[in-house]
Amino acid sequence: MRASVYLILANLFWSGNLVVGQVAMASMTPIDVTFWRWALAAVPLLVLAGFVERPDWSAVLRRWPTLLLLSVLGMTGYTLLLYSALEHTSAINASLIGAANPALILLLAVLMLGDRPRPLSWFGIGLGLVGVLLVLTDGDPRRLLGFGVNTGELLMLGAITTWAFYTIIARRLKLPVITATAIQVAMAVVLLAPVALVSGVRLPATAAEGWSVAFIALFPSLGAYLLWNLALKTTTAANAGNYLNLIVVFTAVITLLLGNPITVPQILGGILVISGVLLTGLRKRPTDKPDGMGETPGIPSARRP
Repeated sequence: MRASVYLILANLFWSGNLVVGQVAMASMTPIDVTFWRWALAAVPLLVLAGFVERPDWSAVLRRWPTLLLLSVLGMTGYTLLLYSALEHTSAINASLIGAANPALILLLAVLMLGDRPRPLSWFGIGLGLVGVLLVLTDGDPRRLLGFGVNTGELLMLGAITTWAFYTIIARRLKLPVITATAIQVAMAVVLLAPVALVSGVRLPATAAEGWSVAFIALFPSLGAYLLWNLALKTTTAANAGNYLNLIVVFTAVITLLLGNPITVPQILGGILVISGVLLTGLRKRPTDKPDGMGETPGIPSARRP
C-alpha cells in the first residue's frame, strides 16, 4: 500500500513538471529552466546519494565517460527538448506523445540489443504509433501530407527518442540509482554553465517564475526521485512501470481543472497509446530484484518527465 502511494505521488509530480513547465515557458527560455532545475537539484541529490546509498565515489567516477554520455542525453538533451516542445504544444499533447516512449524503447532494444519481443508487443507498438499519429494530426491525417504537424510535437518526438537512447545505454550501467543520477545532474550543470553564461541565463524575475522553478526543482527533480526509489525497495520495476501511465491521466485532470479543453482526438489517441503500452509491457514477471541502475535511473525501461 505504501509503495502505491509513493508511485502515485511520484507520477503526480512528473505530471506537474509538464503543466508548470508549460507555464514557465511563457516568460522563460528552455535553457533558463533546464539550468536552474539541475543547479538547484544537484547538491541535494549528491547529499541524498551519500546519505542513502553511501557509494564508493572513486569507483563511480571511474565510469565518467558513460555517465557523461547519459548526462548529455538524459539531463541536458531530453530536458531542453521537452521544455522547447512546451513552448509550442500543450502539456496534454506532450504527455500523450511521451506515453509512447516505452514502445519506442522496445523498438530500439530490438534494433540495438537484439531483443525479441512477442507478437503481442509488436501489436502494442503499432497501436501506440496510431495513437501518437492521432494526437499529432489532431484527427486529420492530411496534416502529415502537408507537413502541418506542430513544431512542439516534433520536438517532443525528438525528446522521447533521446530518452529512448538514454534508456538503452543506462540499462548496462550497474551503479546505485540515486548516485548515478546525482553525478549526471552535476555533470549537466557543468555542461550547461558555459551555454547559460553565453545565452544570458537569468534568475526568475517574477514570483510566478520563481515558484515555477522552485516547484520543478523540488517536486519532479527531488521528490519524485526519492519517492520512486523508496517504492522500488518494496515492489518490482515492472509493477512500478505500470504506474507511469498515470502521467497522462494526471496531466489531463490538471489541464481540465485549469479550464483548458481536451479534444476527442486527444482522448482517443491517449486510449490507443496507453493500450499499446500495456500490451507492449505484457511479459513474464521478472524474478530478480532491481539492481542499482540495471535499467534507467529512476525509471526502469520507461520514461521520465
